[in-house]
Amino acid sequence: MLIAIYALVTIVRRSFAPNLLPAPISTALVTFVPLIFIFVHGSLSYRRKDLLVFTAITLVVSNLFENISVLTGFPFGHYYYSDTLGPKLLLVPLLIGPAYLGTAYLAWTIARVILGAIDSRLPGHFAFTVPLLAALMMVAWDLSFDPIFSTINHAWIWLDGGSYFGVPFSNFMGWLLTTFVFLQLFALYLKRQQCLPSSAAQPSRVQSLQAILFYGLIAAGYLLNSLTQDINTTITDAAGVFWRVQDIYVVTGLIATFTMGTFTMLGLVKLLEVSPAVQSASIEAAPIIPAPYSLKR
Repeated sequence: MLIAIYALVTIVRRSFAPNLLPAPISTALVTFVPLIFIFVHGSLSYRRKDLLVFTAITLVVSNLFENISVLTGFPFGHYYYSDTLGPKLLLVPLLIGPAYLGTAYLAWTIARVILGAIDSRLPGHFAFTVPLLAALMMVAWDLSFDPIFSTINHAWIWLDGGSYFGVPFSNFMGWLLTTFVFLQLFALYLKRQQCLPSSAAQPSRVQSLQAILFYGLIAAGYLLNSLTQDINTTITDAAGVFWRVQDIYVVTGLIATFTMGTFTMLGLVKLLEVSPAVQSASIEAAPIIPAPYSLKR
């Protein structure tokens, strides 16, 4: 149901029926539907306490890094938020934290699927590799939308512009750092939870499929943007560089397809694989067929 609502708001409205919903309502739905998904979907794999910790870490770290960067330029670069996204917590709109949170949960879940991280406490290298892979998936998402929201929609302004349609290289390194920090902190929290059942398994195939499809749906929205937005005009970033609006939509659509789309495909392929335990059980249960009688003496 939540995935269907998100599809209606992002794909149908944005690409085919722009007047279907008022902009404030659609923005709120795009932000908070993934947030609701966390607590509905996540409650099947984690305790309520774990989800609240994940929420708190993500909101605090993301807002802290965002405010520091607005003030100092580290780690994202020099920028500021306009009033497009509504009320702010200090210098950052309130909607930014929930936006991080919703997609971060999807990336976290898919990273566990791709890497085969079955135990919820992430033993061994999973405590590092799951957060790192999920952070890379978050950067793929940012590559797909940042020029649209900044250079075209002016939701935030990059004061010095940047080579990626007005967005600086430092922004994506900042995204990698920020998302990795809060995901790594959550992984370290899980490792310390002795009361968390060690047998707590990776989400079921249906649960995993829901998260993968949700992430893929986000990518599909940017791809459809590139196919349906026919705006043959130019726009100027804060550094005075001219960019073709159509080029921004096309390139971000391609980026979404070949980065977010790749992660989506990897997750789907992983779901189709038979687990080693099942394979082993199948081999043990298989009847032993004697070798053909050899005519050689």
